[in-house]
Amino acid sequence: MSVAATSPESTPGSPETRRLVLLRHAKADWPEVSDHERPLAERGRKEAPVAGRWLAGTGISPGLTLCSTAIRTRETWKLVVHELPERPKTVYEERLYDASLGELIALLNETPDDVRDLLLVGHNPGMHALADALAGEAEGDTLVRMNRSGFPTASVAVVGFNGSWKSVEHGVGKLLDYWAPHD
Repeated sequence: MSVAATSPESTPGSPETRRLVLLRHAKADWPEVSDHERPLAERGRKEAPVAGRWLAGTGISPGLTLCSTAIRTRETWKLVVHELPERPKTVYEERLYDASLGELIALLNETPDDVRDLLLVGHNPGMHALADALAGEAEGDTLVRMNRSGFPTASVAVVGFNGSWKSVEHGVGKLLDYWAPHD
């Protein structure tokens, strides 16, 4: 089932349906550099384009991407975006690195309302915690699969909700889809 088919449609007079795509960076290497400077491992360089192809297949076209400034997230995004039919505006956001759940929600609340679909490229435990916290409901077994897998590297979760980005809070959305490279 595709995300586009499972997302609720906006009707006249109803709040606009928005989608949040959460992408955890691909597998990183462990060289002797600071955590922020860790590059992708060979496995990560192979999995990131696969995640991009999966995302392209959903039909979601993010209007904005917020990407952590860490090397591994930037490299992941560079490989993912080449698989998308359109390149969204990208902002490299320092606050995504090592962000708490509350900080991630605060960042979402700052998103302009002209952005219908937003993509975050970040880290765990934040990406998993955010998807889990926002998902008041879930499509099929998506929540079970996401929680069973632990949101491994290069995983993608799609959460839909109605209303403004300023209204994003715990339980407001529906987990529409979840994908992991080895799921």
